[in-house]
Amino acid sequence: MFPDLSKFLGQQNVTNAFASGMREDLQAFGNERNYYEVAYNTAYVLGQIPMMTLQTKAKIAPYLIPTVQIAWAVVAFCQSTVTKNWHLYLLRVITGLLEAGLFGGTHLILGSWFKNEELFKRAGVWFMGNSVGSMFSGYLQAAIYRSLNGVGGRAGWRWLFLVQGCITLPITILGFGFWPGLPTSPKRWYLKEEDHALAFRRIPTVEKEGITWKTFKYSLKRPMWWICVPCYVMLVQAHYWTGYMALWLRATEKYSFELINILPTFIDLLRALSSWLGTTLAGCLSLRGLWTSQLLLVLFAIITLAVWNVPDGMKFLAFYLGGFSGMSSLILYSWVSSTLKENYGERGLIISSMMTFGFCTQIWVPLFTFPQKQAPRFPNGYPAAVVFEFSMWSILMFGTYYMERWRAQRSDVERLIPSHEQAEGRIGGSDSEGQVAEGKSVFKTTVVRAI
Repeated sequence: MFPDLSKFLGQQNVTNAFASGMREDLQAFGNERNYYEVAYNTAYVLGQIPMMTLQTKAKIAPYLIPTVQIAWAVVAFCQSTVTKNWHLYLLRVITGLLEAGLFGGTHLILGSWFKNEELFKRAGVWFMGNSVGSMFSGYLQAAIYRSLNGVGGRAGWRWLFLVQGCITLPITILGFGFWPGLPTSPKRWYLKEEDHALAFRRIPTVEKEGITWKTFKYSLKRPMWWICVPCYVMLVQAHYWTGYMALWLRATEKYSFELINILPTFIDLLRALSSWLGTTLAGCLSLRGLWTSQLLLVLFAIITLAVWNVPDGMKFLAFYLGGFSGMSSLILYSWVSSTLKENYGERGLIISSMMTFGFCTQIWVPLFTFPQKQAPRFPNGYPAAVVFEFSMWSILMFGTYYMERWRAQRSDVERLIPSHEQAEGRIGGSDSEGQVAEGKSVFKTTVVRAI
C-alpha cells in the first residue's frame, strides 16, 4: 500500500500544484497541463512491459520497486525547482519511466501470494492506497500553502514537491526491508523456512521464468489478452474526467486555493470507500453484479456533467459519484489475477499490456476530448466518457460470460486425456512405450489447439 500511496501522491501533486499557483508561475495558460500528462503517459507506456518483465524475475522482484522509489524522491526534489515548462516535461518523462512497473507489478505480486478467496480484500486495501495518496495530497497542499507559502522564498506549490520527496524516502527504506517479491524469490528475513516453503506450494505455477518471448506467443493465442486489454482501454478513458473537479472550482472564482485543494479530496475518500465496499460485496454479489452497480452510479455522474447546465449542487454530487469509478480497476485486476493464477508470466504480460495500451490512448485521446482550453465545460469529453463507460461494461460482461464457458470446455477436454492415454497404453503394450509417449504428445497438442 505504501509504495502506491507515494506514487499517487506524486501524481496528484502536479494537479494540485497547477491549481495552486504553478500555472501562473510557469505561464501555463494553454494546453500545458495536457502536455504534462502526455510526457508522463508516453514514458509510462514505453516502460510497462520492460519493467513488468523485470518484476517477473524472481531474484530482481524484491528490490525493483524500492530501488526506483529512491529515484522518485530525487525527481520530486527536482520538480520543486522548475522554472520553465520544458523542465517539468522532462521530469514527468523520467517519473513515467520509473513508475511504469509499480501499479501492474504490485498486483502481479498480490496475485502470486494470495488465493482467489483472499485476493479481493488484499487488492481492496492496496487500491485504497491510490485514493489515500491522492486525498492526502489535497490536504497536504492546503496545509503547505497556508503555512509554508513564501517561506525561504519558495511558493507553496514548490514546497509540496519537497515534502513529497521527504515522505517517499522513509517508504523506500521500509520497502528494502519488507517488499516480498515473488514466492519463488529468495526468502526474506521475516519468513521462516517452512513459511517460505508453504507460500511456494500453496499457489502452484506452471512456469517460473517470468515473461519471455514464448509468453507472447502463448498469451496471444488465448482469449484473456483480447478481453482485458480493450476493456482497460475503455476504463482509462471512461474515468479520465474524475481528476478535473479542481479546475471547475477554480473557474467559478468562488473558492480559495485551500478549498480548491480540499473539496476534491472527497472524491478520493469515496474512491477508497468504494474499493473497500467492492471487496466486501464480492462475497455476496457476482462480479457482473458489482460491475453493473458501478456502471449505474458513474454513468449518472457523467451524464449530469455532460448536460452541465445544472445547479452547482448537482455538479458536486456528480464529481463525488465519480469516486465509485475506483471499484472498476479493483474488479478487473482481481479478475485477471484469479483467472490466471497458475501462470504469472502470462498474468504479468496481460497486466502490463493493459497498462501499455490503456495509457497509450491517454497520450492523445484527451487532447481531443478534454483539451485544457475547453475547461471546465469539456463539451466533447463528458459525452465521450459516456460511450467509453458503457463500452467498458459491455466488454467485461461478455468476457466473464465467455471465459466461464471457455474454461469449462477446456476442463472437459482435459479430462478426456487420461482415458485416451490409457487406451493408447493398452493397445501399444509394454514394448511400444516410445510410440505411446509420442501418441500422448500429439493428442495433447491437438486438444490444446482445439480449445
